[in-house]
Amino acid sequence: MDKEIIVRLHSSFEAMVQKFAHTGTEFWCARDLQMLLGYARWENFAKVIDKAITACQNSGYAPKDHFLGITKMVDLGSGAKREVEDIALTRYACYLIAQNGDPAKEQIAFAQTYFAVQTRKQEIIEKRLAEAERVGARKRLTRSEKELSGIIFERLRDNESFGRIRSKGDTALFGGRTTQDMKGRLGVPQGRPLADFLPTITIKAKDFANEITNFNIKQNALSTESRITDEHVKNNRDVRKLLVDRGIVPEALPPVEDVKKVERRLASEQKKLPRHTEPLEGDSETRG
Repeated sequence: MDKEIIVRLHSSFEAMVQKFAHTGTEFWCARDLQMLLGYARWENFAKVIDKAITACQNSGYAPKDHFLGITKMVDLGSGAKREVEDIALTRYACYLIAQNGDPAKEQIAFAQTYFAVQTRKQEIIEKRLAEAERVGARKRLTRSEKELSGIIFERLRDNESFGRIRSKGDTALFGGRTTQDMKGRLGVPQGRPLADFLPTITIKAKDFANEITNFNIKQNALSTESRITDEHVKNNRDVRKLLVDRGIVPEALPPVEDVKKVERRLASEQKKLPRHTEPLEGDSETRG
């Protein structure tokens, strides 16, 4: 996610934080969150809230501690006001709502991280967004490799062919360096996939090459190992050229943290979130 987008969304989300005057407990109003997450109709957003309440119950937490009905006054213009019903939401409630949204929407993807971390500092949120993006990219690469493996087996009926083809694709992507060469350079432990230690840009490059190969195998009815290998090597070579032309040399990028450790850390943060979220207390009225 671009830094400019992060700054804009961070500012918007920060502007909506409220506190109960008598307890100091932070909360967000559902109708404000509806706008932040890009839902035009309250009726549609209410369905997402219902899913979040169910998720809260299924996780063993009391919804009343995180979803509190409130009333507030809204400005109708010309000095006129009227009372409307709303829902005060804890950070955990907002997180559950974001988890039930479409992560392809940038504001949903941002919200999933914004509400998951225990601080609202922009630099921490930015770092976590980058980690979540890498984990997501690695999962997409796993899916495209699984699809490629299935297509190859369907056509060649050889359990070893996928490994050979993928290896030659790696050699093309990394400028003549084999998968084993790159594992040695990055210090990849024995038995672990190279992709678990690659930066996000390289993971996405491998995934893109896979997707092109998958498409062209089916589109052009490729059915021999040599033709599929040529296709995959060409796609990796072309992706490499795209990167190098922009000053990104895949084999020269430094090693990064094991993506499995990153994934476990993010999952741990999510599990701890409700325990670190202060439950909502007090009456059901606040002021808009």
